Amino acid sequence: MTQLVIALKRLPHGGGLPLPDYATEHSAGMDILAAVETDMTLEPGARALIPSGIAIALPSGFEAQVRPRSGLALKHGITVLNAPGTIDADYRGEIGVILINLGQEPFTVSRGDRIAQMVIAPHTHAAWRPVEALSASVRGEGGFGSTGPRQEREGAVSA
Repeated sequence: MTQLVIALKRLPHGGGLPLPDYATEHSAGMDILAAVETDMTLEPGARALIPSGIAIALPSGFEAQVRPRSGLALKHGITVLNAPGTIDADYRGEIGVILINLGQEPFTVSRGDRIAQMVIAPHTHAAWRPVEALSASVRGEGGFGSTGPRQEREGAVSA
C-alpha cells in the first residue's frame, strides 16, 4: 500500500496532543482528537463546533471526510452533524468537528477525546453532458423506498 504524505500544521491550542492516527493497521479512518481547553458539555439536542488543533494541506484530487465514531454514536448518541463533512484540498483553516448530542444524557467532551474519524479519499471532478433522455434502467424513476424493504430477486430466499 502506498502512503500519501500530507502537510499538517499543529495550532497552538493543539500542542501536546497526538496527531491524527489509525487505531489499527487496517483502519480506514484516523482518529481526530478534541483540542478543547476546558471540558465542554453537550446537553441532549445541543450541537457544538469542536476544535481539532490542526490544519492540513491536502494534495489536489483528494478530500478528507470527517465521519462519526461508531462507539460514540451507539453508547452516547453523539454524531457528526454534517456527516460526512468534507475538507477540500484548498482549505487551510483548522479542522473543526460539528458534534451533536442525539442522546438522552449530557455528554462531556474533554481535551484529547477521540471525537471523530477522518478518511482521506480521492475524488473526481465531473462534467455535464446535457441530453434529451436518459438510458433506461430496471429501477427507472422509482424514488425513495421504491426498491422495497428487502430485495426479492429470482433465486433469492424470501423471508
